[in-house]
Amino acid sequence: MQRDKIRTTVRIAGKDYTIASYDSAEYVNRVAASVDRKMSELGLATRLPAAQLAVLAAVNATDDMLKSRDEIDRLRRENEALRSAVESLREELDGLRSLAEKPAAPMEDSDA
Repeated sequence: MQRDKIRTTVRIAGKDYTIASYDSAEYVNRVAASVDRKMSELGLATRLPAAQLAVLAAVNATDDMLKSRDEIDRLRRENEALRSAVESLREELDGLRSLAEKPAAPMEDSDA
């Protein structure tokens, strides 16, 4: 079943845009608000024309996204290493439990 796209009108940098998306209107508004906020921040800091602000905002957003992906990849690798360590410790614990459950061998009298 194919869902219909939702059309949401948002305001970015003082202009209205209609965005068609499968995401909810609330999500599209969050994205637009983030872009608008970033463009406003950059506009106050740089005084660039709107087209250049849009490119700079896109570069900043892409930078944030790539850093987030890199961090996700790092955390996944760390998680896998921790899972492996836990598995090794479980195996070691199972081995120690097996040794502890074995009956002790009788002690030999060493009166030589």
